[in-house]
Amino acid sequence: MNEAEIAGKCCKKMWENDLASQDLGIQIKVKNQGSAVAFLEVKSNMVNGHDVCHGGYIFTLADTAFAFACNTYNRITLAASASIDFVRPGLLGDELVATATEFHRGGRTGIYDVQVSNHKGQLIAIFRGRSYATQEPIL
Repeated sequence: MNEAEIAGKCCKKMWENDLASQDLGIQIKVKNQGSAVAFLEVKSNMVNGHDVCHGGYIFTLADTAFAFACNTYNRITLAASASIDFVRPGLLGDELVATATEFHRGGRTGIYDVQVSNHKGQLIAIFRGRSYATQEPIL
């Protein structure tokens, strides 16, 4: 298997067990190792008292993209830390796109950056996650 095939198979295996992302309606695409794209439509039950998307949903979307990106090397990899900066609010009906890219990977740890944008291409949030890879394979 080449690297893209490994990444795709890891994504498929993870997706089978990711009931949280499935229940929220998150969709995921992985083409290469170290990257992933996650999609989410902001629905009425995701809007807070200020009539904007609750930050927890935006964090969850970014965290999902991060998780799939860092798990493309066939090693069960977990989040060690993560932070997010909200740039502008997500709105009801927005189609949010979280694009995760590997910033650094070495040994058992990695750093991944995720940009969350809306369907208009406007930046919504910037997320950074630090990962820790176990010795356990995904496949």
